[in-house]
Amino acid sequence: MLHKMDTTDNQYVLFKLDNEYYGVDILRVETIEKVMDITRVPHALSYVEGVINLRGEVVPVINLRKRFNLPQEESNEESRIIIVSVEDMVVGLLVDSSSEVLQLDADAVDDVPNITEHLKNDYVKGIGKNEERIIILLDLEKVLENGEQKEAL
Repeated sequence: MLHKMDTTDNQYVLFKLDNEYYGVDILRVETIEKVMDITRVPHALSYVEGVINLRGEVVPVINLRKRFNLPQEESNEESRIIIVSVEDMVVGLLVDSSSEVLQLDADAVDDVPNITEHLKNDYVKGIGKNEERIIILLDLEKVLENGEQKEAL
C-alpha cells in the first residue's frame, strides 16, 4: 500500500544566525519580510527589539541573536523578519538571512544531544541533516516562553 505524505509534513523555513542554519516548522510561518523600521518598547526584555506595523497590525520583534546570546551585528540587506504564529500570538523573528524551504525526512532528524554551545537544549526540537549541512530545528513555543513573552509583548 502506498502511503501518501502530506507535502507540508517535515517542511522547514531555513534561516541563518551567526553562520549556522536554523529551521522552523513551515506551518508556523506567516510571511518573511525585509527589515523595516522597528519601534523600541520601553522596559521590554533585552532580546525584544521592539514592534513593527505590519499591514496595520502591531507585531513584536524578537532579535534571535540576542535571545541566543550570540554576538550582535547590525541588520543588513540580507537580514529578514520571519513572521511566525505561535498559539494565538504573532511574532517577528529578526534573523541574519532566510534562505529556503527544505523538506527533511524523519530519518534525517536526530534527537538533541546534551551539549549545545549557545542554546539551551529546550529551544531545540531536533538536529536536521541535509547534504553537508547541520540544521538546528527550533521549538518556537520554547523560544518564546519562560513566562517572559507575555510581559514583553
